[in-house]
Amino acid sequence: MKKKLNTSVGVTLILLTLFFFYIGFFKSTDKKQEKKERTEKKVDAFIVTPSLLVSDITVTGSLLAFDEVDLKNEVAGRVIKINLPEGKFVKEGTLLVKLYDDDLQANLKKLQSQLAVQEQIYNRQTQLIKVNGISQNDYEQTLLQVNTIKANIDEQKALIRKMEVRAPFDGIIGLRNISVGAVINSSTLLATIRASNKLKIDFYVPEKYGSEISNGMKVRFTMYNNNEKQYDATVIATERGIDNATRNLKVRALVNASSKELIPGAFTNVQLKLGSNPNALLIPTQAIIPQENDKSVIIARKGKAHFVTIKTGIRKASKIEVTEGLEPGDTIIISGILFLKEKSRLSYATITR
Repeated sequence: MKKKLNTSVGVTLILLTLFFFYIGFFKSTDKKQEKKERTEKKVDAFIVTPSLLVSDITVTGSLLAFDEVDLKNEVAGRVIKINLPEGKFVKEGTLLVKLYDDDLQANLKKLQSQLAVQEQIYNRQTQLIKVNGISQNDYEQTLLQVNTIKANIDEQKALIRKMEVRAPFDGIIGLRNISVGAVINSSTLLATIRASNKLKIDFYVPEKYGSEISNGMKVRFTMYNNNEKQYDATVIATERGIDNATRNLKVRALVNASSKELIPGAFTNVQLKLGSNPNALLIPTQAIIPQENDKSVIIARKGKAHFVTIKTGIRKASKIEVTEGLEPGDTIIISGILFLKEKSRLSYATITR
């Protein structure tokens, strides 16, 4: 009986020992797992894969008349006639404004009378010089007077032309600012005239895209207050120099359409397609870590974080092109990047967007 009791006690001790060993083993395992979970950073990751990138940018432009002039007169005077049909088309050379020139016209008639008399004298002396009836000196003096009067007449006609304002090209007259009887000077704005058949757009592109702009390049634009209807234009020239203040290149394009919505002076949104890259590496913009002189991202390698310096290209709405520093297949971290250090252990879920 005593032997059976000892055997039962021994079995019980063995079972208790195994039980406590079992409990201790799993507690140790749980602690290791808990410690591991505390050291690993749970983040989101993105796998870099080549994709199509269409290089296009949108900039603000301004519509302009292809030709536009502020009508002003060269000299001062009193207005005696006005032909400025507001909002109407006029042909090149049409008389628009006439200033008082009676005194100039009278002087012109006087000079023309003097010329007629001197020409008669010159014609008689031409016959006399053939028979030595007049000295060569007198003959040459008469010829000089004839040429001088002709020059004075040309000068007078030029002064008379300055008393007229004519249309420099075919166009539409704007609002007139004068009335008959007004005394004007060379700084008085009479009206404006704009070419009616052609429009152009002036816009600026950032310096880094300057080499992509060339004559004949097609662009599209929408009106600032209407983004639905698109119009076409063709680049005709660039400034051929970067503006020192803005670091932008000025570009001019000819509009290939006409519409009542296209009014000179209106703002536009100009869209330029600068080419495409079927193997561009695009990553989410939130993965970028800006630094003083460059940019970097965090790559996951063998479960650890590694910082890599990169260079970027074209920026889209939510992604940015990486031109140097990454390879297809790299896994980059896109969340919790502010709390990671070099070689931090990572636990991440891969997302695609």
